[in-house]
Amino acid sequence: MSLPGMPLLEVRGLTKHYVAPRRWFARPRPVVQAVDDVSFTLRHGETLALVGESGCGKTTTAKSVLRLIEPTAGSVKLDGEELLTLDAARMRERRRDLQIIFQDPYASLSPRLTAGAIVTEPMRNFPLDGTQSAQQRNYRAAWLFAKVGLRPEALKRYPHEFSGGQRQRLGIARALALQPKLIVCDEPVSALDVSVQAQVINLLTDLQAEFGIAYLFVAHDLAVVRHISHRVAVMYLGHVVEVADRDTLFAAPRHPYTEILLSAVPVPDPRRHAKRILLSGDPPSPANPPSGCRFHTRCPLAQAICREQKPALTDRAAGPAGDAGREHLVACHFR
Repeated sequence: MSLPGMPLLEVRGLTKHYVAPRRWFARPRPVVQAVDDVSFTLRHGETLALVGESGCGKTTTAKSVLRLIEPTAGSVKLDGEELLTLDAARMRERRRDLQIIFQDPYASLSPRLTAGAIVTEPMRNFPLDGTQSAQQRNYRAAWLFAKVGLRPEALKRYPHEFSGGQRQRLGIARALALQPKLIVCDEPVSALDVSVQAQVINLLTDLQAEFGIAYLFVAHDLAVVRHISHRVAVMYLGHVVEVADRDTLFAAPRHPYTEILLSAVPVPDPRRHAKRILLSGDPPSPANPPSGCRFHTRCPLAQAICREQKPALTDRAAGPAGDAGREHLVACHFR
């Protein structure tokens, strides 16, 4: 039971390190710091987007929150209950509140099951009121299909008989089956055509408004993020470098990396010429990250302190303190 004002999800110091395979004459074995000391909160009915370039740790963070990947360290609380210390039985009970929509809908759906069986399977594993019998489960599956824009007769079809957009709608229906509080959306539209992307994004927005679901939305398409998110967390090389509400972040980014990301967004007006900020060099390896600020090797503002001290993620908002929606967290010595 959540208390008034308590966030739905509270992540503190989340860390995931991988020990690389041993190589000849390599001692000690290198440690890949995929996610390092990540913290954020997510309120009921809110969408928090995790953005950043490929390999920055977005998906690893999201899967660690769900314990699909076991974190190395940190804290993940859902409605105030610590998830990382739960035993298998209690964690199984909490899984009905935590669902995921995968990036590739075809790979995440069993080709041996019909669409109806895919959606009713979670109800068999976690019975809800009114889903004890097969008839009740089939009725709810048909209702879910209508909610996501699929026809009830499609319950008897197999995944390969659907288009890409329809398969993603099927994955959304499966995620909704248990009335979850939180859905992780792991780049749910990146494999779809642009026109279908808009349909799926609008569907997710409508479902959130109707059911009050919170989304942890992993993406690298900032146009999609601007449309669906309430707040945005920017990641670079396993770290969160900036967190702000959507409008503030897009209008007045503070971290140099965020400014560079936003400068790469295409402008849909041929009369306007966006000023691109180009990064020099390649991203560092997470197996050997730079000291201090991890962005200093590519940052145009870097100075000696950036190489020596890691900047803390501090609130630089000008508004009243204590309002999570007005926070503007930035990890930079000069911003």
